[in-house]
Amino acid sequence: MGLEAVVEEIRVKGRTEADRIRAESKQETDNILAAAGRTAGEIKLAADAESAKQTRHIIDQEVSAANLLVKRELLNTQKALLDKVYEATRSEISRLPESFHREAIKNLLAEVKKEVSQGKIQCNARDIAIVKSLIAGQAEFSGFTVADPVEIDGGIIVEGKEGELQIDYSYRTFLDKVWESRLKDASDILFK
Repeated sequence: MGLEAVVEEIRVKGRTEADRIRAESKQETDNILAAAGRTAGEIKLAADAESAKQTRHIIDQEVSAANLLVKRELLNTQKALLDKVYEATRSEISRLPESFHREAIKNLLAEVKKEVSQGKIQCNARDIAIVKSLIAGQAEFSGFTVADPVEIDGGIIVEGKEGELQIDYSYRTFLDKVWESRLKDASDILFK
């Protein structure tokens, strides 16, 4: 065997060994790439699931916030409407005829008389003449005097003789009591 044959044999063995190493290397590379592909797929699935979960959470929060905003606007609108109804009621009561105010004040004075027998009566400027005529015309109210007018829609405010007691029988006080106790009913009628 000559030198050429030995060199050829070494070359063949080298090529065979290189091919084997390349094949093993390719197999290992393929295995690593396949494992990396599976890991990447798992990571992508987990990321997609987390992304979907976060998206649902954000959408739910936005929907809740929008619903809350709509409800708040609805309640504000309803309150504004109820405030208009309240003011319209006060206005209508003020425009009732003098006969209504006369009878109301007479009844209110009778109620005051049960609590105090003397004192100063305050009313609005419109009702001063009514109060004066009731005091002058009915002996049971002779212990009362008329004070300066006050800014009220109607009714009376009476201060006892010594200032120890003040009785507020103004229309607004009565309206406020009725309004507070019946507000839910009014709201149900208007908004159902």
